[in-house]
Amino acid sequence: MYQRQGKAAYKADLSNIVLLAKHLGHPENAFKSIHVAGTNGKGSTSHMLASVLQEEGYKVGLYTSPHLKDFRERIKINGEMISKRSVSGFVRKHRAFFEANKLSFFEMTVGLAFDHFRKEKVDIAVIEVGLGGRLDSTNIVTPEVSVITNIGLDHTQFLGITLAEIAIEKAGIIKPKVPVIIGETLAETKPLFARIAKEHEASLIMAEDEMVPLYPSDLKGNYQKLNQRTAVVAIRVLRERGWDISEANIEKGLSNVVVNTGLLGRWQLLQEQPKVVCDTAHNKEGLTQTLKQLEESSFDQLHVVLGMVSDKNLEQLLPLFPKSAIYYFCEPKIERALSVDVLEEKAKEFGLLGKRFPSVKQAYKTALENASPNDLIYVGGSTFVVAEVL
Repeated sequence: MYQRQGKAAYKADLSNIVLLAKHLGHPENAFKSIHVAGTNGKGSTSHMLASVLQEEGYKVGLYTSPHLKDFRERIKINGEMISKRSVSGFVRKHRAFFEANKLSFFEMTVGLAFDHFRKEKVDIAVIEVGLGGRLDSTNIVTPEVSVITNIGLDHTQFLGITLAEIAIEKAGIIKPKVPVIIGETLAETKPLFARIAKEHEASLIMAEDEMVPLYPSDLKGNYQKLNQRTAVVAIRVLRERGWDISEANIEKGLSNVVVNTGLLGRWQLLQEQPKVVCDTAHNKEGLTQTLKQLEESSFDQLHVVLGMVSDKNLEQLLPLFPKSAIYYFCEPKIERALSVDVLEEKAKEFGLLGKRFPSVKQAYKTALENASPNDLIYVGGSTFVVAEVL
């Protein structure tokens, strides 16, 4: 699985998912959809869209990745995870086909999600891209609207080493005559999106150029304001395409994202005194936003429980972290984990001092023991570190 192994499990090819879709009788054509790609914020934006549509009374499928605690988080309808029986029944029924065609974990999961949404007759499904866009297994849908939140330098070993190369991969979700919303642009990416949208005769909306109100939300990360703007612009486009979505339900949906969808790990407050916040940000753009909010928080002493995966650029990420914090270095229980010894040594070079621990659990437990009531503990650096603490 890519989630555990990284590059070895990644398949940049749509032939298997096309084969699976045919085998399943093309479930992707049985429901309306919204397709969401981007380097950061695509999960939060997807959950916001699902929450608003739920409040309007639609039956809403939601497909996201990775999961934090339970595989079934990836496939939800109106906030309810797919049942264990549905998962095991699907695997049992199609196992021979999976094995004969050497399908990947992600391909099987996309097939399961689309089959489930068809069976349950959802009105619309919000589909988050797994990685990239052009060659992602989700890219067999023809959505009502396509959304690309932003572009940053992440997963460069798959998507390219420049922002322009990565933008082209993400823009692979743009479909003929389907409106596309871009959340944030850069000088390098804006003309690319304009060109590709024009080639597909797709209307292009830059969310950053749109005037939208800021609604109260139960997602407390400052970076969520940008995601919310993108989601609201997408909702406007849906309304133009005939979807009935009231202003009142936009407001209700955005204020109840966590309640309606069960989203975890986004500037999530775990306790007070000492205050504990966890966040899944794990690349330069995401961590810049999250650590800025950390800087603006009030506390006596900052404690950071930090672990990463081995394919991250430490020279780029570690300088973002504050030198005044006490660090609790750890490694999550996955094959892709960065060795805690390497992390501690490298962190020292950037003036980040602390101790290493044999597990995330031990690092977190020690941070809780050491922190005073007015201190703040931040847990992050990797989705997998957050998952273990949750």
